[in-house]
Amino acid sequence: MAPSIRLSPAARSLFDQPLAIAVQGLGPRQQVTLRTSLRDETRELFQASARYEAGDDGELDLARCPALPGGSFSGLEPMGLLWALQPQKPFWRLVKRDVQSPFLLQLEVFEGHGERHGRLLAQAQHERAFLRDGVRRIPVREGRIRATLFLPPGDGPFPGIIDLYGTGGGLPEYRACLLANHGFAVLALAFYSYEDLPKGMKEFHLEYFEEAVNYMLHHTQVKGPGIGLLGHSKGGDLCVSMASFLKGITATALINASVANVGAVLRYKDITIPPLGINPKRIKVGKSGIADIIDALNSPLEGPDQQSFIPLEKAQCCFLFIVGQDDHNWKSEFFAVEGSKRLQAHGKEKPEIICYPGAGHYIEPPFFPMCAASMHLLFGKPVMWGGEPKAHCEAQIDAWQQIQAFFRKHLTGEPSGTSSKL
Repeated sequence: MAPSIRLSPAARSLFDQPLAIAVQGLGPRQQVTLRTSLRDETRELFQASARYEAGDDGELDLARCPALPGGSFSGLEPMGLLWALQPQKPFWRLVKRDVQSPFLLQLEVFEGHGERHGRLLAQAQHERAFLRDGVRRIPVREGRIRATLFLPPGDGPFPGIIDLYGTGGGLPEYRACLLANHGFAVLALAFYSYEDLPKGMKEFHLEYFEEAVNYMLHHTQVKGPGIGLLGHSKGGDLCVSMASFLKGITATALINASVANVGAVLRYKDITIPPLGINPKRIKVGKSGIADIIDALNSPLEGPDQQSFIPLEKAQCCFLFIVGQDDHNWKSEFFAVEGSKRLQAHGKEKPEIICYPGAGHYIEPPFFPMCAASMHLLFGKPVMWGGEPKAHCEAQIDAWQQIQAFFRKHLTGEPSGTSSKL
């Protein structure tokens, strides 16, 4: 029997779902190298490889066979060939631009463990999709709002969430769309550098975000009485500001966010919150040319920078802070702890803080490969994001469950039933 690759699900799976990989028809104890390849929409190549030895029966099941040293990872890692994918172009991050098309994953099995790949024994391809069948993708251009709404299959209403990304700008839809696959009505909201929105990050007006909140609160497919907010990085401190000043927000989940306003002036009615000060002298640049910016921001606890601390004690919602303890973008754990102190000092409920050792800044949905460093739009040079690939991958899987459980509990009243595995 010729060697062949067996995948489950066979031809197509959702990106945040596990994929079972096995090879059959090998010789007893045969040594092979498995390689995965994936091209993003700009045609940039990501690859991972691992060395294995088949069992006595010629079967190789990645859920039971540990990878041997010498590849992209070692040990028992059933999903290692996906989370260990690395760009062939330096400082490139895997993002999904068009959620309506899948990523195409190529799998190859080569003979032996040499530095140069041996004979090709088997190959297969698999679609990693973002949009579940029946999920509706609706572009939203109402008033000033520039967004995309994702509605799950079936009759609503569904618990509603607004999803905000960080300083990359544009309109990333992949996290919102993956969340909608799990039963949430999710609005991916652009806030700059998209269509007719402001090109740069000079100042933000909370009235724009208020329009989006009201859009969701009045949507017939969104279950009231309130909605949730999900924000990463700069999107996180915008969510903190929205929760602090706007009505109708029940639950706010933050991924490596700041509780101080960062990067741009924030205005709402007659209120102005200045951005936290930055000291470029505190940026460290290594021999590789990659900058470590973790110490660049001033503390929001001292001097005039205290004006940048967002008054989150005004919020009428529950908070969840997801923290990567190796975040090198900024001190996420410090921000979460200071936010918690501030809330409790004002008699508010203590927020949930979940810390992940070894996780960096870009905590994405499950199985996105960790991005160790990439270009930072504000600094104009590659910066390190932190993280250790395996720990980061585990954090992404757990955080994804925690975020969904948090929103289910506070937006639908369902018990969460999830405890952190880490």
